[in-house]
Amino acid sequence: MKKLFAITAMITMLILAACGGENGEEGTEEASEEKGEIVFGQTSWTSTEAPTQIAKQILEEVGYDVEITLLDQPVIWEGLENEEIHFFMDAWLPYTEAALWEDYQDSLQQVATSYEEVPLGWVVPEYVDAETIGDLEGRADEFDGEIVTIGEGAGIVELTYDVMEEENYNLDGFEVTPTSEAAMLGVMNSKIDNEEPFIITGWRPHSMFAQHDLKFLEDTEGHFQYDNVYVLSYQGIEDQPEYEEAYDILSQWNIDVDDLEEMMYDYENNDVDFEDSAAEWIEENRDTVDEWIN
Repeated sequence: MKKLFAITAMITMLILAACGGENGEEGTEEASEEKGEIVFGQTSWTSTEAPTQIAKQILEEVGYDVEITLLDQPVIWEGLENEEIHFFMDAWLPYTEAALWEDYQDSLQQVATSYEEVPLGWVVPEYVDAETIGDLEGRADEFDGEIVTIGEGAGIVELTYDVMEEENYNLDGFEVTPTSEAAMLGVMNSKIDNEEPFIITGWRPHSMFAQHDLKFLEDTEGHFQYDNVYVLSYQGIEDQPEYEEAYDILSQWNIDVDDLEEMMYDYENNDVDFEDSAAEWIEENRDTVDEWIN
């Protein structure tokens, strides 16, 4: 009788274990299905590409399907407000993108601070004899009359127009030339090859400062001020079950500016894709990433 009971008990345990395994698999599938697709808005700036790729790979590791959509910055903010985009990794506040923030602050939130106190403004090579924007007065011909910048709509471009209108700067003869980041850097490289003067808009983190001897012109009138860089999302994303884990992970996000500039330099000079350098960064910072995930 004892032997029969033992056999019966064993069969019962096996059945329960099998049922539990099936339920466990179903539970895993259900948990996976509960996670929504994450869409990152990304500009064409290299400062955005590197952190976005790292964040993408971390969220994929925990089971999200992640899409990156390349858009102009104002369109990204609108997409966040409409909840068509879930995160943007490169918002410069409180100064550079103050106008955008004023329009969207009621519907968006700052999820995390990527890095703090980063400079931006007008950049010239070290061999140019100028230290402030005011030193450019009467020298438009020397610089071909151009302030070469990135695409319209970016905060640094709007601030550049403000500088051009500054009464205490006499910038007669200069014009703003908006273009892409790649085209702007092309101008920089061709001018440096011939040791010619130029003015571009620049910011850190950026590989240009690892490649060349450059300097920011001091803006004595205070249009360009040091910003923090934030991860943005829309209000309430943390309360949506399918995005709660993604929010929890990215709310802990931060990265060193030097790490980003190294990734940008490798991308531009050593043909290292951001996908590869992001995977390497995650591996080198495995303990930190695990803390964010757990």
